[in-house]
Amino acid sequence: MLALALFGALLAVAQPASAVEPPQDFAVHEAPVPVPEISFQDADGQPKTLADFHGKVLLLNIWATWCAPCRKEMPTLDRLQAKLGGPDFEVIALSMDRGGPDIVKKFFAEIGVEHLALNIDTTGKAMFTLGALGLPMTLLIDREGKEIGRLIGPGEWDSPEMMAFIRSHFGAN
Repeated sequence: MLALALFGALLAVAQPASAVEPPQDFAVHEAPVPVPEISFQDADGQPKTLADFHGKVLLLNIWATWCAPCRKEMPTLDRLQAKLGGPDFEVIALSMDRGGPDIVKKFFAEIGVEHLALNIDTTGKAMFTLGALGLPMTLLIDREGKEIGRLIGPGEWDSPEMMAFIRSHFGAN
């Protein structure tokens, strides 16, 4: 029995950092899968793709100002970006608002978003290309641009469990 307990303790210590359990409802792929090419614009109307962020772990959140659960989770994404954002990680909040960036700017100002960059796809094509069945939908993408997993529906992105899970994919402390 002691040998079994010791083996279990050693196994727990030997687990790689990425062995952190995913939060409830976060679907993780057995192996990372390619993410289809999507295009969108930044706040200045400049074209962007996910390739512009190559080398970073990304949390790509597909949302809209008219989506009540999206509006509720946005402050948690802003806090996550404030806490973990940097050279290794970035939250990309990609709005599907057809009315343009001014609607998103107004919403960000109303709720006090300070750390998220404004990104928008007024065509809605990214949502369909990524297979979003509804909003919000969030993908965790590795440094090579492959999807680690996704959450359909809102998340509490700045919770200790979620932050530990995300950190485990880029080695932040």
